[in-house]
Amino acid sequence: MPARAMMAADQAWAVWRRRLGSAFRTALACAMVGCITLYGPSSLQNQLAFPAFSYVTAVIIVSDATLGDSVRGCWHALYATVQVVPPSMLSLWVLGPARFSSVGLAAIMVALSAFAVALPESTHLMAKRIAFGQIVIVYVGAVIHGDQTGAVMHPLHVASSTALGAFASVLALLLPYPRLACCEVRKLCRLYAENASERINLFMKAFCAQDNPTAVETISQAKPLAETGTKFLQSIKLIQEGVMWERPNIRLLKPGSLNPGERLQEMEMPIRGMEIALTSPSFPVCITNQELSEILLRVELQISLKLEQAKRFPLLETTTAPEMKGESLDQFLQYLKINSATQKCLPAFFFLFCLKLLQDDSTITQNIQPVIDSSQKPKTEESRDSQEQAKYSSKRICTNWHWIPRNETLVFAFKCSLSLGLAVLFGLLFNKENGYWSGLTIAISFATGRQATFTVANARAQGTAMGSVYGVVGCFIFQRFSDIRFLPLLPWIIFTSFLRHSSMYGQAGGISAVIGALLILGRKGYGSPGEFAIARLTEAFIGLFCFIMVELLLQPTRAVNLAKSQLSQTLGTLRECIEEVVLCSRQKEMPTSIFQALREKQNRLKAHITELELFTGQAELEPDFWFLPFRVACYSKLLRSLSKMADLLHFMNYSMELLLQASQRCGPAWMEIQEHMTTDLDIFRKNVASSLKCLEKIALIKSLTVFEKEFQDKKINHNLELGKALKANVCILSTDEEEEKILNSFLQHSTEVTDQIHSNQIEEEPKSQMVLCLSALGFCISGLMREMKDIEREIRELIRWDNPTCCINFYEICHKIDSL
Repeated sequence: MPARAMMAADQAWAVWRRRLGSAFRTALACAMVGCITLYGPSSLQNQLAFPAFSYVTAVIIVSDATLGDSVRGCWHALYATVQVVPPSMLSLWVLGPARFSSVGLAAIMVALSAFAVALPESTHLMAKRIAFGQIVIVYVGAVIHGDQTGAVMHPLHVASSTALGAFASVLALLLPYPRLACCEVRKLCRLYAENASERINLFMKAFCAQDNPTAVETISQAKPLAETGTKFLQSIKLIQEGVMWERPNIRLLKPGSLNPGERLQEMEMPIRGMEIALTSPSFPVCITNQELSEILLRVELQISLKLEQAKRFPLLETTTAPEMKGESLDQFLQYLKINSATQKCLPAFFFLFCLKLLQDDSTITQNIQPVIDSSQKPKTEESRDSQEQAKYSSKRICTNWHWIPRNETLVFAFKCSLSLGLAVLFGLLFNKENGYWSGLTIAISFATGRQATFTVANARAQGTAMGSVYGVVGCFIFQRFSDIRFLPLLPWIIFTSFLRHSSMYGQAGGISAVIGALLILGRKGYGSPGEFAIARLTEAFIGLFCFIMVELLLQPTRAVNLAKSQLSQTLGTLRECIEEVVLCSRQKEMPTSIFQALREKQNRLKAHITELELFTGQAELEPDFWFLPFRVACYSKLLRSLSKMADLLHFMNYSMELLLQASQRCGPAWMEIQEHMTTDLDIFRKNVASSLKCLEKIALIKSLTVFEKEFQDKKINHNLELGKALKANVCILSTDEEEEKILNSFLQHSTEVTDQIHSNQIEEEPKSQMVLCLSALGFCISGLMREMKDIEREIRELIRWDNPTCCINFYEICHKIDSL
């Protein structure tokens, strides 16, 4: 316990230290901008005419960044400048700065330029945000200064202010020592390896526990570690993008070394499977003794050596990796003399299956070779495979490159264009001298996807107000020491850096708070700080009002309705994945293209689940107004069940590939195995897929009253045309008896086939591996059917909640949907 507590304290300290370091470097970048713009030579200050945008650029780039991220941010700033400055020079030269005294013309030019910047899908969102800010400053500055604005020098001043912010962000990541993405990834890999090792140790203790309370207590200790491990993986995936910008030569390494996030995620899957096995209702089952416990200790030692390799970055292939086979675990299986699996022992065997995956190779499904050895494959087949791979690559490239913008891209571009145009128009009409801030407030807040509009706007408004009040108070306290009034900004920047990670304000509120104070304490020449703060707050509310109105006009659909639609799509994709898995079980050989297509569909399922989670979070933050409250508890349970089913489908894919691999050593007995397995899986598919198809349609029902009316109209029309009533099929929802029957049939057939393998004197190793894979397959079937009942229960709860005045018969609804 002390060692575990020490490890948790080290992980918490690492997170706190990383955030504190990010806050310090943000303060350093802003201090550099402030010193240069406030105390630099007058000739340099004349060129840096917009220090406010230098602060904005620095904060956008340096927040939670590594050196590679800051270099990439400089590239985005340069790209944005190339997109904005030359066209703005041309437009100012053609139209003439004098004509831009018209507020309407400036708003139109801002809208057109923003549309042109937002339309290309290949442009990074950071580059678009910086470009939006430059557009606002260029054209609003032309209105404010009129004839004094040069068609060339004014855009160049905007570009130089942007360059100062980008340069300060890179310099802040270099001093006092560089914060390298490689070092950060290496630290996170080490922390994740320690976390995974501790979880595996707890899981092994729970597996070997001789009493139920000890196992339950041990599993409960691993739950917070699992959440921390997930956060480490997410951080690795975010930070590893900056590695390429620090070390371009790393591209010459093997592909597996470039993406440690994916490699570690593959190691995470078997660990997650071990947790699923231990948390199943029928666990723990004691099948171990002293000798078997010693074997498990050797297995754990081998896995710990593998985790030691995971601490290294880049993740290079080592010479010790091929030697780390599963001899100890194979001895374990042979010692147990596994000849069959019972329903009670399925969780234990699934635990061993995941342990074997983790011990042998977490990427086993990607390294499994086809049934026909490549050395024996004809040259024509090799060339055909290479041609198919080339065709697939070219097809993927073509699909990623959109010659015609998608509807989502057009909506995003039009939203940015209209919001910025209206914000600039009303901001200039209200206060010409401070017309920048209405557009700049929302220029850095656009997101390509749908976002919780009211929540984001509320966080930005509160952040702007807090920052402005802090700036005014700082000016009042240091009014006699104007030269050092920049110093109070440093603790505020550190505070707001932590504020960005809070659930109350998030990125939007934290950035608005730091910029609100920076524009008052880090700038001179705005007159009275109080008057400027009030004017800027008003302009900010004007911009946020335009942002909200445009969002509501272009995307009026509530996040609750989007979550419902996404739930239906997710259930449909889940049904397709289950059907594909069953179809793969009928294959006589192992075509890698089929399993590759299946993995891609399963990845698409996980993408749907991630999007459903996003919509669920947005719907939770969305104001209810006159609507019913959002049932976040039901959707959280649905997300948990869907995620678990997606994991189980991956393990079904693993077990089938390993079964096909082991079948080559079982001779004719494999044909009977496959025949029985296919029959049982077909029954499972019909049961689960039919239920999912029904639930997919039920999830879209908004009102039972409207649904009943549609059904009655359809029934009357059908009776008039054919002279008879609609016939409803039997109830298609799964029952406990059907689930028990399917699982028992599968296990009985598995036992019969393994007995036949034993009678044919097949060697022990493939037989034990085949029984283990069949047991894992049975556990996945049992888990999928169990989660299906949870999904049915939660969707039934949602229907009842959305229709509180109706008497609901869930099975009758299923009959009517099937009839329609």
